[in-house]
Amino acid sequence: MNQYPPSMNPIIECVPNFSEGKDLNIIKQITSQIESVGGVRLIGVDPGKATNRTVVTFVGAPDQVCEAAFRAVRTAQELIDMRKHRGAHPRFGATDVLPLVPVSGITMDETVKYARKLAERIGKELNIPTYCYEFAAFEEKRRNLANCRAGEYEGLAAKLSSSDWSPDFGPKEFTGSVIRSGATAVGARNFLIAYNINNAIAFDIREKGRLKREGNSLTGKIIKDENGNPVYEPGMLKCVKGIGWYIKEYGIAQLSFNLTDISVTSVHEVFEAACRRAEARGLRVTGSELVGVMPLQALLVAGRYFLRKQHRSTGISDGEIIKIAVKSLGLDDLYPFNPKKKVIEYLIEDDEEPKQTSLSLKQFTEETASESPAPGGGSVAACMGALGAALGTMIANLSAHKRGWDDRWEEFSDWAEKGKQLHDRMLKLVDDDAKAFNAVMDAFALPKKSEADIKARKEAIEKATRCAIEVPLEVMRRSYDAMFVLKAMAETGNPASVSDAGVGALAARAAVEGAFLNIKINIGGVSDKSFTEQVIKEGEEIRTKAAMLEQEILGIVERKM
Repeated sequence: MNQYPPSMNPIIECVPNFSEGKDLNIIKQITSQIESVGGVRLIGVDPGKATNRTVVTFVGAPDQVCEAAFRAVRTAQELIDMRKHRGAHPRFGATDVLPLVPVSGITMDETVKYARKLAERIGKELNIPTYCYEFAAFEEKRRNLANCRAGEYEGLAAKLSSSDWSPDFGPKEFTGSVIRSGATAVGARNFLIAYNINNAIAFDIREKGRLKREGNSLTGKIIKDENGNPVYEPGMLKCVKGIGWYIKEYGIAQLSFNLTDISVTSVHEVFEAACRRAEARGLRVTGSELVGVMPLQALLVAGRYFLRKQHRSTGISDGEIIKIAVKSLGLDDLYPFNPKKKVIEYLIEDDEEPKQTSLSLKQFTEETASESPAPGGGSVAACMGALGAALGTMIANLSAHKRGWDDRWEEFSDWAEKGKQLHDRMLKLVDDDAKAFNAVMDAFALPKKSEADIKARKEAIEKATRCAIEVPLEVMRRSYDAMFVLKAMAETGNPASVSDAGVGALAARAAVEGAFLNIKINIGGVSDKSFTEQVIKEGEEIRTKAAMLEQEILGIVERKM
């Protein structure tokens, strides 16, 4: 089966720390600059008076996030004078740290490129000494933020003059503007989740471990090394920091964790470890709490884990997987858990343009029938492909839970996941096709008064038309892929659903044919003949193979009915 790109647009998080936690007017001016960039969602502003520091959190597409971050740094440079700054937290600049965090649809390597580009812009355009840390670091000793910030603001003049610690970007002298702004550390790091478990076992689980004692592990005398430092017993999980406390308001003991790299230790692993340690001590975990927000993928990974643990299919909707995760982790133990307010991708969903797939079936049908040219045949073809894949997914899920087939649940769960990935992707293509059509119309509407106008218009039409061809080509590919799921379900799935496999095959084949018609009607608008010839060749091959596969599936269906 062919691979295909992720259905989500790239999203990154930015968590800058500004050296001002008392003057709310200054903080507001900085965050207003962030909010001035379209496509960026400000989701957290946390000022601290004792630290005289504010942690800001915002998310969005990488380019927009970097622009918002730059504007915020520029405003902080104008408003914060580091010569006057006093606070309990280590710091060396008005914008002290500026980490970028990949959330979805983007790799860490890609995020590093954005971080370094942003650091370079801050150094060049704002004349702020800038250090790259964590994954964005150019050398190993600079990965650790503490090393980059060592000496803090008071030691910055000496740091800048040192050949070992000259900044990666920006001025290397302690000039008048630098005296005021200090330096900034720009990094790329993994997502950090603040996660509490309602149950004094945090020391067992965190990576640092607990103090080693003589005799009783809770009350015995603390063991020290030859230098007089306490000795720790190693904890259970990597990239986990934790501590325990009692919450009088709820009458519970709670374990508070920071998960610094969920690719190493996931939320459900921390929860399960807490449950095991609690049981060993005669305690019970009643639930857990997410502080702040988390990426969608972290919740889906947890939900799939618990589904597999229950020998249930994982090829169900994201909404159902999230419900399983919330209930299994007890995330609604203290108060209702609302994914729309806790999942980053859902938080910024409201900023996106209206989608065809957000309409009801009735609304989508009526919109298709209206005078509006979009959605048209391309979107309908993608919708048929999605429905075909969905029928294959349905048969797989029914088969996974069929009585007497208990030993085959995992086989069908795998097929259901493949089907789900395909129909999720094609649902996105429903909207992508409408966007592609609108882009072509916008290109044709461009002015053509001058030679420059005519040239720009021609290039825009060519670019938009290529996209209007690439979208239905992917519909063809994914619809054909879906037919393999349908064939497997016709052959080995629940016999009572074999007719559904036949309907799915008909829908998928219709999607292939419909998408190819959309390719052919647009192909004349592209001048690159090598591109158009390759597209037509691939389209014809998919058509031929899909027709043969459809007949195979229908033959199986007829024999079994």
